[in-house]
Amino acid sequence: MYKNFGKRVFDIIATLIGGVLLLPLIVPIAIWIKLSSKGPLFYVQKRVGKDFKEFDLYKFRSMIVDADKVGPSVTSGDDPRITKVGKIIRRTKIDELPQLLNVLKGDMSLVGPRPEVMKFVEQKKAEYKKVLSVKPGITDNAAIEFRDEETIMQQYDDKEKAYIDIVLPQKIELYYKYIENMTFTNDIKLILQTLKVI
Repeated sequence: MYKNFGKRVFDIIATLIGGVLLLPLIVPIAIWIKLSSKGPLFYVQKRVGKDFKEFDLYKFRSMIVDADKVGPSVTSGDDPRITKVGKIIRRTKIDELPQLLNVLKGDMSLVGPRPEVMKFVEQKKAEYKKVLSVKPGITDNAAIEFRDEETIMQQYDDKEKAYIDIVLPQKIELYYKYIENMTFTNDIKLILQTLKVI
């Protein structure tokens, strides 16, 4: 019951309440981004959602305009494409807040496997059949475990290869663990853990 109707109701109610409470943070951050560097407020990227359907994922822009055209798909903490404001909002995960819009639209859930770009999903397509049997989310146990992912990626020269061969398989294991234990209580625990580590 919770995995379908109950989870969607929880997502909508919690997102609306959270969005109102976060407005005092969201408004100044939005102004800061617009004043500090040229470009749009939001970064929009195609990600793969439930049943392999792509959707537009929203983030506060934390990198220079067209960053995805001048560098790798995987970002590390020392990436020169990241703006000054971007370093702060990425470290605190504030750049993810616009995904509350994705939750309201129904593309995502508050809790669920983090959505990937098609490029990486195709590398692990068999494994992703189970992962994408549910809606992706803003946070889950993998997001908590790899909250310092950008720092981890700094040690690798070929960042995309390291992500596909080393990091992604570990994330997929954690995604499976979440899906197999998807309950209202577990979602609340993961949200609280996420707030704690942030």
